[in-house]
Amino acid sequence: MLLLKTDKARQELMPGVRTLSLRERSLLLLADGKPLHELQAMYHGVGRQIVDDLVRAGYLRHPAPLPEEDLACAHHAPPRVHAAHAPLRSLAGTRMYLFDICERMFARRNPELARHFHAALRDARDRWSMLDVGDTLLEEVGYLAGPERASAIRERMEQLLPLQAPALSH
Repeated sequence: MLLLKTDKARQELMPGVRTLSLRERSLLLLADGKPLHELQAMYHGVGRQIVDDLVRAGYLRHPAPLPEEDLACAHHAPPRVHAAHAPLRSLAGTRMYLFDICERMFARRNPELARHFHAALRDARDRWSMLDVGDTLLEEVGYLAGPERASAIRERMEQLLPLQAPALSH
């Protein structure tokens, strides 16, 4: 089962808004597209309490149940993907995700590098500049945590980035 972010959650994840802890914000950021059991397993099992708290506080919600007629059809038809279940693609969401990665990976080990990435992420205003910063950040993650970790972060970053605009034909 997936949880969905509410408007309150989207407001919390906007730049300059900080009412939740780093762990709560990280979990909230990852909530789109991650199964409930994975979120609950985060932070050595503490994720279960964080998820419960975020649901109770109105940051996350369970998807609305299907109407009875849809339930009857569900046994015969392939599952539909609702737009609400797809992760939202945005530069702001990508930036917040990379900020959180930067905090977790570099803030204590190399504060100067963390400041450098924070500034670069703030200056990234389009998909391509965000990819450039992300590539450099992931290279450092690869050195520190290994290529598998960097690859997993890259995969999630690409899920969050807005799709490339189609080329205009003349």
